Amino acid sequence: MTHSIRISFEFFPPKTPEGREKLYKTREALQEFQPEFFSVTYGAGGTTRETTADIVTGLRRDGISIAPHLSFGGDNEETILGLLNQYKEAGVDRIVALRGDMPSGMGAVAQMVYANELVAFIRRHTGDQFHLEVAAYPEIHPESESYDDDIRYLKAKFDAGANSALTQYFYNPDAYFYFIDQCEKAGIDAPIYPGIMPITNFANLARFSRNCGAEIPRWLRLRMESYRDLEDVKKLGMEVVTDLCETLLEGGAPGLHFYTMNQVEPNTTILRNLGFNQ
Repeated sequence: MTHSIRISFEFFPPKTPEGREKLYKTREALQEFQPEFFSVTYGAGGTTRETTADIVTGLRRDGISIAPHLSFGGDNEETILGLLNQYKEAGVDRIVALRGDMPSGMGAVAQMVYANELVAFIRRHTGDQFHLEVAAYPEIHPESESYDDDIRYLKAKFDAGANSALTQYFYNPDAYFYFIDQCEKAGIDAPIYPGIMPITNFANLARFSRNCGAEIPRWLRLRMESYRDLEDVKKLGMEVVTDLCETLLEGGAPGLHFYTMNQVEPNTTILRNLGFNQ
């Protein structure tokens, strides 16, 4: 597998010292695949703001290319600008710009700031300091009214200055290829990287997928639900996700973005199955 294929990994900020130590060990193990960057998520309304920033600056001190997630949520412009300046001083050159979610309990108190507005804000205050990644939804964002609306929202992010996009995870490659085709017809020519979610605990995955709008194909759901042994679930999950990645790359996907859940496995096994680092 050539290194023209971009690989990236996503982490969430751990809540404990033990979790942080595990994260750093996970990063070391995944580094062998020479990823373009690691990203670190950002809680609703900035609830993990300090932890995210701390992890990001710590990884940067180790010389790691790191992309913090950023959204307005319930934060004001001064707070977001302060984070941008902090990241700039730390040598961060990439940000994942998201609409994000409001923190629980805020309701209509705060005004939602959409991702295209955040992208425009970052460009206005920092110019081309950051490569800006945004989110894309091959199976449609759960709050979108139509497929065409979702494409328009994505185009607005690129028109505001985004460089590339990372998709929500999915298990039907045709959803991605159709989405790319529709994006091209709408005038979007920026790279859109498929998000990959390995399958280890199917019950948790099914619950999370219902909330975020990711579709699990019926055949896969029924097959997974028929297993009682967790190892059988993991084995099938490995096969399914490896095949998905192969199909995506053979079909022209520019790379893969792994939602690691701060785990080394099964991400490393999938990549080795694909021929990376061999």
